[in-house]
Amino acid sequence: MTDPEVARRVAEVAQGSHARLLASLAASTRDIAAAEDAFSDAIEVALRTWTHDDIPRNPEAWLYTVARNRLRDRFRSAAFRTSVALDENLGDTRAMTENPEPSTEPAFVEDKRLELMFVCAHPAIDQTIRTPLMLQVVLGLDAKQIAEAFAIPSSTMSQRLVRAKRRIRDAGIAFTIPAPDAVPARLDAVLECVYGAFSIDWRGVAGVTERDSLSGEALYLARTLTELLPDNPEVLGLNALIALSAARAPARVVDDVLVPVHLQDPHCWDEDLIVEGEKLLSRAHDSGRPGRFQLEAAIQSVHCDRRRTGRTDWAALEMLYRALLEVAPTLGAAVSLAVVMGESHGPSTGLAYLDSLEVAGVDRFQPTWAARAHLLAGDGRRDDAIEAYRRAADLATDPPMRRFLERAGRSLMETGRDE
Repeated sequence: MTDPEVARRVAEVAQGSHARLLASLAASTRDIAAAEDAFSDAIEVALRTWTHDDIPRNPEAWLYTVARNRLRDRFRSAAFRTSVALDENLGDTRAMTENPEPSTEPAFVEDKRLELMFVCAHPAIDQTIRTPLMLQVVLGLDAKQIAEAFAIPSSTMSQRLVRAKRRIRDAGIAFTIPAPDAVPARLDAVLECVYGAFSIDWRGVAGVTERDSLSGEALYLARTLTELLPDNPEVLGLNALIALSAARAPARVVDDVLVPVHLQDPHCWDEDLIVEGEKLLSRAHDSGRPGRFQLEAAIQSVHCDRRRTGRTDWAALEMLYRALLEVAPTLGAAVSLAVVMGESHGPSTGLAYLDSLEVAGVDRFQPTWAARAHLLAGDGRRDDAIEAYRRAADLATDPPMRRFLERAGRSLMETGRDE
């Protein structure tokens, strides 16, 4: 039976190093599925061989070494020797034991996540699966979580991901950052992946254990992209967006209940991240007409400015959301605009705009009902607001969000009883 402390430590290392190890392993073989299998084998070996007093000095390097050896064994097998050329990075070194000596462990594992992202964004990969593929292999989300975020069946998503990984292997796509002239064709998908990881975390689709790692990974990757492309306005905009959003994370949930941005205590926000985001946004602004990520970053900047002014500039938010809808018309942006219009011009105006939206799925979109509830409550339509809060809570996948909506509904009910 595995020692609970060992199991905890293995899970901790596996979660924290999953993307980095997978990217390095797959780079040698161009076979993502084989790398995933080898990584799983290494975790099993760790659970069997680590003891409470003998956890390796460098657990990540230990897992990498064992997984790499599993790949060597696989590619040396008779089945592969007759059909697949043995990569030079996997050949010529002796087979190693399941419990490698510390002297054979690498001092560090090269971080090849950015290369892996560009591989997933290769033109040979179907455009519709590029972002989901990156979310799985680079950021470690499982097919169920990704399917939930993209609102398709898990089985369908799993099949598409398997086909995409097979395509990378069969096409022999190199694990390298593409030449400068090839970057633009892949960059949009890479940016969408980083944005998607942060959005999934922010919306509560990811599980509690992935929260910190997903947000941190998204910010790290955005910063890495900025180092690679320091003058690209949308790269700068995305980095600014994530930094400014992450700055408010400490105040977003209190006692396991969501706190809407306009009710958060700005003194709890991370000032260093706000400064970082503002500098990035300023650099992006010099590029000319703003794109989607720059506009979303500007919206976050307006919210963060309440730390300085003590008020929210709703007029500026309305202008920015209208500009965002021109550049990237999404249901989420339209619903947010309805809330902003309610704050600027009164709840009835926001409700009228919300009712005018003719978009597929609007009635199944949880933020629609949350926004409607807020606006109905502001308009004095208590019974309708209570029902809207109930509908929103039923659709919420994030427990802190659900608790906030349920609490808001109960508060309205109690107000009615007091009258």
